Amino acid sequence: MLQVHHFKADIKPKVNNFVLLLDTEEAIPMKAKIALATVSGRAYYELVRELKERKEAFLSLTPQDHIPLYIKTVITTEEERDLIRHPNVLLFKDEKGAEAVVEEAIRIANGKQSYDRVIIGIDPGKTFGLAILADGKVLEAVALSSLGETVSATLRILNRTPAVASVVRIGDGVPSYTTNLLHLLDAVLPKEIVLETVSEVGTSNFTRATPLWSESKDAISAMKIAERRGVTFQRRRGDET
Repeated sequence: MLQVHHFKADIKPKVNNFVLLLDTEEAIPMKAKIALATVSGRAYYELVRELKERKEAFLSLTPQDHIPLYIKTVITTEEERDLIRHPNVLLFKDEKGAEAVVEEAIRIANGKQSYDRVIIGIDPGKTFGLAILADGKVLEAVALSSLGETVSATLRILNRTPAVASVVRIGDGVPSYTTNLLHLLDAVLPKEIVLETVSEVGTSNFTRATPLWSESKDAISAMKIAERRGVTFQRRRGDET
């Protein structure tokens, strides 16, 4: 049975903020470019959770189902791989979790082998907002609870999101947080990653018309920080300790 899940807050019925449409293939909106084809409960649960967090449309199938032509990539398990007939099949692996394979699926769905430019915006404070822009598109915006979690998330995102150029932009609203974060990231990020500080003036002003307005205010501020050009932070030379 075909099940399309896609985020649209003003249509009913809803399933955890995602529209669930059960109908003929012809009636299904063409927004979904990613399909999940698995009967594994664990894989399905983790993949659905990750896709919903990203507010990414997806189609739910069993491995035996026909895959519509508009689907760009299919995620399944290694055990079910041979049942899938599609040129772009990605495998969910327990030890790696859902995050990396969903990121790769989104990239393929957007027609990208890699991105030209990935920008991470960070709004530092008691709660850290973090947003990811890839070639101008917001991939994710989240709120994190600590400095360490923010550094780890930044490393993880850059490792899973290949790009010709990558930039991390940090808001300057709370100088002590900004300075600590800059020096921590400078110590752990590859030297080709550009670090910038960005003015936070006006980043807290948003309305319902603001993209992702229903997310935390820190996450939205991080998105605005990512969109602004900043002042380049001078990275340490490789031979410095």
